[in-house]
Formats: sequence, C-alpha cells, structure tokens
Amino acid sequence: MIASSTVREADLDQSDNSMMAWRVHQFGGPDVMRFEQVSRPKPGPGEVLIKIEAAGVGPWDGWIRAGKSVLPQPLPLTLGSDLSGEIVALGPEVSDLRAGEQVYGVTNPRFVGAYAEFAVASAAMVSRKPNSLTHTEAASVPVIAVTAWQGLFDQAQLKAGQTVLIHGGAGNVGAYAVQLARRAGLRTFATAATEDLPFVHELGASSVIDFQTQRFEDAIRDADVVIDLVGGETQERSFQVLRRGGKLISAVSSPDQNLAQSHGVEAAFFLVKVTSQHLAEIAGLIDGGNLKTHVGAVLPFADAHEAHLMLEGVRPRPKGKIVLTVGTT
Repeated sequence: MIASSTVREADLDQSDNSMMAWRVHQFGGPDVMRFEQVSRPKPGPGEVLIKIEAAGVGPWDGWIRAGKSVLPQPLPLTLGSDLSGEIVALGPEVSDLRAGEQVYGVTNPRFVGAYAEFAVASAAMVSRKPNSLTHTEAASVPVIAVTAWQGLFDQAQLKAGQTVLIHGGAGNVGAYAVQLARRAGLRTFATAATEDLPFVHELGASSVIDFQTQRFEDAIRDADVVIDLVGGETQERSFQVLRRGGKLISAVSSPDQNLAQSHGVEAAFFLVKVTSQHLAEIAGLIDGGNLKTHVGAVLPFADAHEAHLMLEGVRPRPKGKIVLTVGTT
C-alpha cells in the first residue's frame, strides 16, 4: 500500500473527538491517578491510532506513575503501554498496516498512552494480534514476552544445548523465558517458590529449584547464562554458578561489574525494545501452540486504580498479568 500523506479517519466518529483516559498530573501513589475526559489523539508520521480493546498493567506502569522511570516522562501523561485493539487511522509513512486490522503491541518507547479508549502507537512497535487469543489475552503478552525473548537470544545469544538458569521462573517474564528456553533446546534450570514448582515444571524447565528450601548454588554449576529477573542478593549470588566466560543478563538492575570481573564473566542490564518483528515471531509461536499466556486478573477499564493497588501490594496481587478491558472484548 502506498504511504499516505494524510491521516485516514473514515472509521472515526467525527462528532465526538473526546475519550476517557487514566491520567497523571503529578507523580505519586495510585491516588494521583485521574480518570478524565481528554481529546482523542491523532497519529503522526510512522504512527497508527488504535481503538483499545484491552490494556495490560505492568510494574513499569507503577514506576512511571511514581516518577521512578529511567526515561524522561513529562507531565501530564496517560499511563499504560501494553495494548490490543483495532487500527482505526494511519498516519503518514505507514505502509504495512491497514485500518481495521486487529493488532497488539506497545504504544511507544516511553511506555505511556494505553490506558485510554484510543491510543497512538508506533507502527514499528505493533503487529497483528495472535488469532488464537482474545484481546484481553493478547494485551497481557507484549512487554513480558519480548523481554524474555531478548534476554535469552538477543542479549545472552543462547544456543541449543547450552545451560541457562532463570530466576523467577513462575513470574510473568520468567514463565515466557522458561517456555522459550525449552523450545530452543536449552538445558533449563529455574528458581521458584514451593507452591509454584509444578507450574514451572509444566512450562518445561529441566529442573526447578525451590529457593525457599534450597540454595540454587548447590544445584547448578558452570551455567552458560543466568537470566536475572529478581535482582538484589539473588543476582549477586548468581555469579558463582556461571562458568568462566559465561553471562549474567538482568532485566531488573545493573550487575556489579567488579563481581563480574572477579568471576571472569560478562554481566549486563537491558531495557526491552519491543519491535514488530519480535511480536510477529511471538504471535506465530502462540498460534502454533508453543507458548501459553497467563492472565492473572481482568478488571474493567474504570478500575485501573484498583489494578495499581494490586501492583503496590495494597490489594492481593494475582499471579499472572493484570489486564484492563477497555472495549467490548
């Protein structure tokens, strides 16, 4: 399709360009969130406008709300990044997507804008929704699944036959990492709490270590890679289970480079970079039955404040991803 120089909005109701969104005008706890009417955004070059059917809720949303993002976040802002919905308008320079397509992905590199009835997203950060998933399920996938993929294959560059230790194997990112590692033919160790051992075994881990009753250092030696999804003391202790020349890859915090050097290993922290290519690969795996999603709680759009109370531990926090249903599906 030839790129257009104008926004195509034939499917939009031009009589009402307002929408509801969850906004933050000052940083702080969940109480700073405001459910308010704002103008519907318009897509710029390389962007699409999406009618949001469901929006995922992740820890990073809480960090952004609290002013703890590692990225600049000018106020006011609309919270949210993970999304699933329907493209209703295209900005200039978008040639590989169509109005009416069902897509999933994230909004933009700042990870804001998805807690809304409509959101502008970078066309390079969305892809066609997995056919086998509902919008609610699809909105749970993007950031955590791509984080797992990039940690294992882009950062650690693991190959079949190698050994990996995944900390937090029952967590949102960890569950995808275990499944992807199994599919890639890796010898996969994972840490988990006692109650989560059967779940992580079912995901495909070769061995699951109960971190509440056993030290993982006693269960594994000479690992090629540690994927750190926990941080803190667990990260520091992980250096001793790596072979010399191995890698510690963290999606949580920057590893101690002095410790890395003393153990003769590489260590790095990375921020996820969601791309259409990664999303398309993951959608194919999901539709092929090779990846399972795990939605932990589904809340109405108007209850986003409650979702953030879950993030903060004020309300019971579910296992699995929290998702807001914005549209009708």
